[in-house]
Amino acid sequence: MANTYSKIYLHFVFAVQNRLSLISPSWQIDLYKYMNGIISQNGHKTYAINGMPDHIHALVSLNPKQSPSDLMHDVKRSSSLWINENKLVMGKFSWQEGYGVFSYGNSQIPVISKYIEMQKEHHTKQTFIEEYTSLLKLFEIEFDDRYIYKKIE
Repeated sequence: MANTYSKIYLHFVFAVQNRLSLISPSWQIDLYKYMNGIISQNGHKTYAINGMPDHIHALVSLNPKQSPSDLMHDVKRSSSLWINENKLVMGKFSWQEGYGVFSYGNSQIPVISKYIEMQKEHHTKQTFIEEYTSLLKLFEIEFDDRYIYKKIE
């Protein structure tokens, strides 16, 4: 795509199936590195990636050759396979269907990166559900509680 110039910053948020706390501190850094590799292989740049045992945040500069949904499909599919092949959890690991994606401007990137880096501190004051619904409300995104508060099956 010669003569195509873009800078599309997207903040992705996605959760472990049933929001179970399965991401262990013993391998979370390796998971983030693995995800960063997937993002990079698809021609994007990761600015920040971090999370909690039950969810992940990733700030990415998106290459317009791939849609956000295709990127999330690749990241979630490949990372699930990696977790399962390495037997990092008992049983089968999977991500919850769907994700949140929020766009930001260039001047906001340092603040959003810091927000993602400070997830552990942030979650001493706010649950994942509170955080996620506040992002949806901030961006004026209509949502259905049935998909946010998915019950454990």
